[in-house]
Amino acid sequence: MITFIGEYTSRLDDRGRLVLPSAFKSIMPEGGDMRFVIKKGLFADCLEMFTFAEWEKQSAEVKSKLNFFNEEHSKFWREFMRNRDVVEPDPKYGRIMISRKLLDSIGATKDVVFSGNDYKIEIWAKDKYEASEISNEEYISIAGKLSEAR
Repeated sequence: MITFIGEYTSRLDDRGRLVLPSAFKSIMPEGGDMRFVIKKGLFADCLEMFTFAEWEKQSAEVKSKLNFFNEEHSKFWREFMRNRDVVEPDPKYGRIMISRKLLDSIGATKDVVFSGNDYKIEIWAKDKYEASEISNEEYISIAGKLSEAR
């Protein structure tokens, strides 16, 4: 599995393209599948970007827990699969084109942050990313709650 680490700022060009950070591009298997699936984040005001293989794994895991004869499960799956883009960086510059609809959904107009988040990359409008940082006290409090839950 590929692990994405680091934070990189990119600027939307006049055609609405972003350059995938070279640090992320360089860890992709040479000659392998360079496609990514991008969708609106579930718990944050960002986009989530998965390698195509990781997306297949994640969606299969979610799908295996659903009963499609249950109306609520079907509604959840429909929403889970809504508003996705499949992108592939161009080989020369590493540019990707994300739909305007998805970029608008996170308020991305100029500068964005690609944030490596283990098996996925989060894409944020830069100002929202900076505003999402939590205090050290809140971070420690959350860590304590998570350790108690184990």
